[in-house]
Amino acid sequence: MPPETVEVRRSSRRRRTVSAYRDGDKTIVLLPAWLSGEDADEWVSRMLDRLAAKERRRRPTDEALLERAKELSLRYLDGKPDPASVRWVDNQQHRWGSCTPENGTIRISTRLKGLPEWVINYVIIHELVHLLVPSHGAKFWALVEQYPKAERARGFLEGFSAAAHTAPEEC
Repeated sequence: MPPETVEVRRSSRRRRTVSAYRDGDKTIVLLPAWLSGEDADEWVSRMLDRLAAKERRRRPTDEALLERAKELSLRYLDGKPDPASVRWVDNQQHRWGSCTPENGTIRISTRLKGLPEWVINYVIIHELVHLLVPSHGAKFWALVEQYPKAERARGFLEGFSAAAHTAPEEC
């Protein structure tokens, strides 16, 4: 991977705060003009570390997703569902997740990356319960509801879907 391009912008209007963001393949770091060169270098390094950590949290690996599913299974479902694998997939445009109970595999749509953790947790729990109960009957929903934010997460996903489908088209 090529070295990161960093652009430092100093502003006399910026008094105390330092911030950073990604713009394509470049990172922009905004600093107060009065900051010394040594302090500026330290802040640039600190902000690059913060951005990298934030991106890691927003893009967990398949291994981290499996670990998370196992923790959720233990916490909310007494460890009964034991997934063999949980992974991100790009081919789910109309589902948030899916599973194959016969082999214990769960697939989570990459469209969820970047959404709040409690929403992703809900989708994982939904699929974990499918490892135990294949249908969406009363037993299924009773197990899903053991996750305290289940109803809130369903509402979030409904709103997210509606917003994505009703956005005005650009000419």
